[in-house]
Amino acid sequence: MSWLTRVRNALPFGKKRETPDNLWVKCPRCHDMLFSKEYEANLYVCPRCEYHGRIGADARLSQILDEGYELLPDPVVREDPLKFRDSKRYPDRLKQARASNPHCDAFTAAYGAIEGKPAVVGVQDFNFMTGSMGLAVGQGFVDGAARALKEKCAYIVCTSGGGARMQEGILSLMQMPKATVMTRRLKDAGLPYIVVLTDPTTGGITASYAMLGDIHLAEPEALIGFAGQRVIQNTIREELPEGFQRAEYLHKHGMVDMVVHRRDLRVTLAQLLDYLTPAKAA
Repeated sequence: MSWLTRVRNALPFGKKRETPDNLWVKCPRCHDMLFSKEYEANLYVCPRCEYHGRIGADARLSQILDEGYELLPDPVVREDPLKFRDSKRYPDRLKQARASNPHCDAFTAAYGAIEGKPAVVGVQDFNFMTGSMGLAVGQGFVDGAARALKEKCAYIVCTSGGGARMQEGILSLMQMPKATVMTRRLKDAGLPYIVVLTDPTTGGITASYAMLGDIHLAEPEALIGFAGQRVIQNTIREELPEGFQRAEYLHKHGMVDMVVHRRDLRVTLAQLLDYLTPAKAA
């Protein structure tokens, strides 16, 4: 035993205090260490560089909707319809994703109000298998639209995901026309359909309901596109412009109506609902 160990054991040191693992958060952009409570109070936006962190469905719903909103039932769909297996069985991947997520799949919808204006809000959670679109996501989107039709209110969807879920093959791709039909039904009923594009929104999600809104909002610097930048660059063999596929670039070129900071999103949505769903005359 070394002399340092003997001295240390002989001195009356108190027990080392345990520090919670989630006390600090590292900003992915500026790499500063942020106090978790401060980060959460700032709506998961870095107070130093304004980086908008990815958030789950419950956090997003609580930021947008008034208190007392109602979660819609989880969609009931066939799981593992293709008996798919890669390095893991598909049911095992679902079980692993659900172990760290309060919801059964990547799309969660709720009915409530935004500053008193009724609305259904659907949220796609990137933390659940990268927000990939499968049967449950497609059905969740449809159920949200159906509830908006029933309540005769606006439908707001916050998109985020990497595209179709490969474990469900063609059935995943079929969710694109399925969701598109529901956006048409909302339009025919004269109900607003508003899309909030968050980081990242890509693949079949962009190619379907993410770009069919009456109004498109986007969070600052959100990645929005179909194919990846490297694929596009290798195809056209040209250098892509700076900021390509980011929210500000799409806003400049007319594909996004507004880039809205997260702290202003709730107020902006309430104003849009005032414009798009005026109060009925007494």
